[in-house]
Amino acid sequence: MEKIAVATDSNSGITQAAAKELGIRVLPMPFFIDGELYYEDVTLTQAQFYEKLEAGADVSTSQPSPGDVTDLWDALLAENDKVIYIPMSSGLSASCQTAEFLAAEEPYAGRVFVVDDQRISITQRQATMDALEMAQKGMDAEAIVDVLMREKLESSIYITVDTLKYLKKGGRVTPAGAALGAVLNIKPVLQIQGEKLDAFAKVRGMKAAREKMLDAMEKDIRERFAGHKVHLLAAYTCTAEEAEGWKQQIEARFPDMTLEMLDPLSLSVSCHIGKGAMAIACSRVVEV
Repeated sequence: MEKIAVATDSNSGITQAAAKELGIRVLPMPFFIDGELYYEDVTLTQAQFYEKLEAGADVSTSQPSPGDVTDLWDALLAENDKVIYIPMSSGLSASCQTAEFLAAEEPYAGRVFVVDDQRISITQRQATMDALEMAQKGMDAEAIVDVLMREKLESSIYITVDTLKYLKKGGRVTPAGAALGAVLNIKPVLQIQGEKLDAFAKVRGMKAAREKMLDAMEKDIRERFAGHKVHLLAAYTCTAEEAEGWKQQIEARFPDMTLEMLDPLSLSVSCHIGKGAMAIACSRVVEV
């Protein structure tokens, strides 16, 4: 049986400590803050990130250098036959295409498999967990990749944000729209299905936004995933107390399901939406 290593990047929300416990590797994403380079969960904690973001620092995301990617693969291939690497969606970053290019060249061709499953955050994490479970069952790398690609669009994420400041900064909301939204207490609900982050709805107030997300998730589970089991997942950039309230609200809406994950959102997502955000997601349970 071939020995397979599973790796992802920190866009998945998997911390370095959790990765060590799971037996996988997580490539930390780089950030530039006021021109200085930081690495998520290595030289930059969540608390430090939000402190700098709220202070008005110039924060920008970047992609891992080719050398950082191949150094990770080299270390894994020294102890494994093959590597399955699950980066963030190619629709949201060029890092996936860079990895695919590197994997097509020697000495990685046929040994490193880059999976562009068009996921990010908690659904990317779930894909990583699915890959790990299949590898532990003894499936070969090619078969695992086939399953991940088959399932790549079988997930949903809904996110609501507390402030339009960062959506305005990223060009997703006009300055006039952000100003009007602040006056009217407009909370956008955003959707990720596949590789794009799209507007789903606009409502007044965070309470209504949470209900809108729950309604949308309930409809997806009832209609889009009818007849299939799903993993129910959640994430946040709000306070721990607010996250606990969000957890309770989800559990009340879905009493027959288990909320399998409630994690802080990765920093690459957070820098575009700011503090106070909440998200709910589901991912179809893999059947092999």
